[in-house]
Formats: sequence, C-alpha cells, structure tokens
Amino acid sequence: MKKIFLILLTISSLLFAQQDEPEKILKRVQDEFLKIEDYQVDVRIKVDVEFIKVPESKAKIFFKQPDKTHIESEGFAMLPKEGINFSPVGLLKKKHTAIFDKEEIINGIKTTSIKIIPLEDETEIILSTFWVDTKKNVVVKVESTTKTNGTFTIELKYDGPSNGFNLPTEMVFSFNLDKMNIPKTWSGDLGKKKEKKDSSPTTIGQVFIYYSNYKINEGIPDSVFGVKDK
Repeated sequence: MKKIFLILLTISSLLFAQQDEPEKILKRVQDEFLKIEDYQVDVRIKVDVEFIKVPESKAKIFFKQPDKTHIESEGFAMLPKEGINFSPVGLLKKKHTAIFDKEEIINGIKTTSIKIIPLEDETEIILSTFWVDTKKNVVVKVESTTKTNGTFTIELKYDGPSNGFNLPTEMVFSFNLDKMNIPKTWSGDLGKKKEKKDSSPTTIGQVFIYYSNYKINEGIPDSVFGVKDK
C-alpha cells in the first residue's frame, strides 16, 4: 500500500511539474526580452516569393517597449509584419494556455517545445508552437496557425549576446503562398508580379532577414515612432 501511494505521489508530482513548467519557461523568455528597453538595427532583406519579383533591400528598424516599431529604408522594404520585430511578449501577454509538447534538438540546440493556445477571440492566431532555448531563454522557432492567413514559421538564429543581450542575427520567415494574404500582412510595396509558368501547386515563400549593428538601450525618442514608415 505504501509503495502504491509513493507511485501515485510521484506521478502527481510529475504531472504538476509538466503543467507548471511551460509558464515558467515562457516567463523567463519574457523577462529576458524585457531587459531590452529599445534598440535600432540595420537589416538586409532577401525575399524568395514565387510570382513576385522583389529586389534585395536594406532598412533600419527601430523598436521600443512595449510594441513601438518604425522602419526606414532607402527604397522599399517588403517585410512580413509578424517578422519585422518578433517579440515573444506580444502573444504571451494575452490570455492563453501553455502546454508542454516535447524536447527537441534544432540546429544543435536543445529546445523545449511549448504549445500556446490564445484564449481571446480577437486574436488572429489560433495556435502557436514555441521552441525555446532554455539555456539562453530565447525563442529559436515559432510556428503559428492563423484564422485567415494559413500557417507561417519563424526561425531565429543568435550568434551570441550583443552588448550582453540576446537578439537575433538572422531570421527566416516561411509561409504558404496560397494561404498568405500578402497585401494585408506585409509592410512595403510589392514588386512587379511575375506570371505563373505552370499549374503546379503553389509552394512555400520565404523572407530572409539579416541583422547587424545593434544599438541597444541607448534611448530612442517617442517622436521617431510618430513618423510614417518609409
């Protein structure tokens, strides 16, 4: 009887830890990101989207907590709105349920996969999965399913702390071309649309963003964010 009680106690402890741990992991990710009050960064953008000719471009992104973003570019910068400034805080600050999924190695990094189900009706996202590097407390991959724009994936690479802060040096945004409503979900103008050469099924589109020259917590006036993106 004593042995059965100990087994039940162990199982209960494991279940409780599994339920509780995802929120603790996500809280550490948020706390890490909230150390950054503001930053500006140079980005180089390469777009690989079938049927749309988009030249490689450069831009400067400004960010200030909690969610202010401004973009400056010499020409136009075609950027997915979800990827302009990926912030783990945006989704997590809303009501949600977090469920432990599994542990997985991604690009040699041990990650914890967590399913996040938003509980607010007005949220565009139905379900997100975060792969978290629990050593650095950063998100290395996100897969989100939306109500109207299909599923997209964000993969983030961190070469190391920049001035002591973990911010991405590369990002790959992948999406299904036949599901994504590009004009509504992208920032910037579209280039010349190319004709589709055959009737084969549409494929995955990708945007590659390379970050450099971070300036972190140096102070950015609010007036910067009152300027229309250019």
